[in-house]
Amino acid sequence: MQEATLEQAQQLGLLEEEFEQIKQILGRTPNFNETAMYSVMWSEHCSYKNSIRLLKTLPRDGDKLLVKAGEENAGLVDIGDGLGCVFKIESHNHPSAIEPFQGAATGVGGIHRDIFTMGARPIAALNSLRFGRLENPKTKWLLKGVVKGIGHYGNCFGVPTVGGEIYFEDCYQTNPLVNAMSVGVIDPTLMVSATSHGAGNSVFIVGAATGKDGIGGASFASADITEDSAQDLPAVQVGDPFEEKKLLEACLEVIPTGALIGMQDMGAAGITCSCSEMSEKGEHGMIIHLDKVPTRQDNMLPWEMLLSESQERMLIVVKKGREQEVLDVFQKWDIHCEQIGEVTEDTNLKYYMNGELVADVPAASLCLGGGAPVYTRETAVPKYFEQIKAFNPDSVAEPTDLKAVAKQLVTLPTIASKRWVYEQYDSMVGTVNTNTNAPSSAPVVRVHGSKKGLAVTTDCNSRYVFADPYKGGMMAVSEAARNIVCSGGEPVAITNCLNFGNPYNPEVYYQFEQAIKGMGEACLKLSTPVTGGNVSFYNQTQEAGTERPVYPTPTIGMVGVLDDLNQKMTMFFKNEGDIIYVLGHNRNDINCSEYLHKVCNVDYSPAPSFDMQEEYELQQRVLKIVRSKLVHSAHDISEGGLIVNLLESCFQQNMGFDVIYNPNVRKDAWLFGESQSRVVVSVSHHMKKNFEAAIEGHPYTEIGTVKEDGSITVGGEQWGNISEWKEAYDTAIEKLIQG
Repeated sequence: MQEATLEQAQQLGLLEEEFEQIKQILGRTPNFNETAMYSVMWSEHCSYKNSIRLLKTLPRDGDKLLVKAGEENAGLVDIGDGLGCVFKIESHNHPSAIEPFQGAATGVGGIHRDIFTMGARPIAALNSLRFGRLENPKTKWLLKGVVKGIGHYGNCFGVPTVGGEIYFEDCYQTNPLVNAMSVGVIDPTLMVSATSHGAGNSVFIVGAATGKDGIGGASFASADITEDSAQDLPAVQVGDPFEEKKLLEACLEVIPTGALIGMQDMGAAGITCSCSEMSEKGEHGMIIHLDKVPTRQDNMLPWEMLLSESQERMLIVVKKGREQEVLDVFQKWDIHCEQIGEVTEDTNLKYYMNGELVADVPAASLCLGGGAPVYTRETAVPKYFEQIKAFNPDSVAEPTDLKAVAKQLVTLPTIASKRWVYEQYDSMVGTVNTNTNAPSSAPVVRVHGSKKGLAVTTDCNSRYVFADPYKGGMMAVSEAARNIVCSGGEPVAITNCLNFGNPYNPEVYYQFEQAIKGMGEACLKLSTPVTGGNVSFYNQTQEAGTERPVYPTPTIGMVGVLDDLNQKMTMFFKNEGDIIYVLGHNRNDINCSEYLHKVCNVDYSPAPSFDMQEEYELQQRVLKIVRSKLVHSAHDISEGGLIVNLLESCFQQNMGFDVIYNPNVRKDAWLFGESQSRVVVSVSHHMKKNFEAAIEGHPYTEIGTVKEDGSITVGGEQWGNISEWKEAYDTAIEKLIQG
């Protein structure tokens, strides 16, 4: 094969010094096929070369961890009763920016494969989405496509979408964020590792045929998005949820036979990635015959097959002599199952095409820790911090019509009901979702064959992280845990999807470094180790010919365990006359709130008040009172502040409330402020003494009562009936989309 040139290497995304490093590893100049392999495996998306040093500082040890971060495709935690939970979150941002339907759909398919390739059955899906201004026609197109893609794949695949979040900010206009999470349940004794060993064992490709869709997708995900990126459409994969459903069932059926050595899904970098990572882990090599790979197109070139990211494919290594058992299972499910090679004693990957050796590289050299470069980038304190420091809350006058402000808040796209979105998702398919008719702060799903439940959530307020990356990282983890405990779950562990701008921008890398530090401290305090996740750099928005990074968005996916589903707590008011309390400190704080940002048009302000110890103590008390059934509802205060929390607590059963102002706090801060570590609970009169005894030592404020007639009274002023508020809240997004 002809030697590759430096120009070709650079066109593939490799740096000159990286091309020289490859030459040193091989002891020669690589050919084009080999250079292409290194370009995808050494891309940020696969190698984490600009992030791994910081990622290794995150806490990765815990009593309930069965698989630690980086050991397998996803994390595995012990949930008791002989069961484990496998979960992970990943991004599909750039593909979704170019082709929103397929980009989002294949993001869902890919994250589910990470779960069932370990032997777990996915039982729930979540997502975290970010878009630009909803009034913009392109944003509407992106939102419609992404939501349709998520709904189509999840509904057809048969896994319920049970929760998520959507934010709308100008900084996501060009580059939306589409983060998908999957949660599965497994018998840990049946877990399959992504490994390969035993010279002579057979290597099979199973699933869909290989095509040209998705070629170079990992490199595509490691570059900036521009208006010209639509030309990279072949880098967007095409999904088939029905094929994946068959693949899931076949994989879960073949595992108990004991015929497998290992299994790895073909996600980013396709055959190249699965062969190299499995071989590196097992310290063996492979001989692969590319001409034996089933293809959708004729005359595919070796590099196209090596880089293709066609969906619904797995690489499996089968014990020699047991091939027929495996073939029979996949034939039963009408799925391609072709032997394409074998495991070798040496540690090189040798790829052949029609008998010709087209690539020969050490497997470990493609992988992180074995050859992929590791960098630490320059940091610089962002210049916009000066504008944040200059903010004076006294410059914001208290509004004279607080009701009008509240009406404006509940119709903001970030706050308003996402009914238009979630009605396109099937939340019941394949399982009984206990959250559907009784909403809680975090969705709760049943673990079949057990009394247990899993509380699952995705959380991150990226504007807080923008204002203070360190504190914002802590708050993202803390809000996820707060939602879990309000729902009756004990937080166990997290996965993360770290969405940032260009790591070569020192201000972006500062945001990344500080957010990691904050996340790590919160995880240590809350005993929620990191099981793994995803880093997505190069998320930028084009403005007037210049690049503007998106808000730093370290999305947290968290799982909590309910030992019994009876421990579940819902978020809505239930009874006339129940007493409403706010747990936590109430502060004169409007910083970084939706009110300040969207109503007062202040883009730069400090992050809301937050103290990690205070948060920890609140969560300990909340879990205690929730599991002791001392409260009738629990719902944490987040975007929109207290007033949005109270209204959301009323919508389910059309209740109302009569609440007072806090004389020590300005009225707009009391109603709309977003200072952290606060939870609203409702308590019956006969439980009042027991509740207050249980919460003694932690600040709490009695603010009013629940009204059965739906009337809303704030500080003695009539604010109408819950029905009119619910109508505005439920229809705001639909009106904007249709307008």
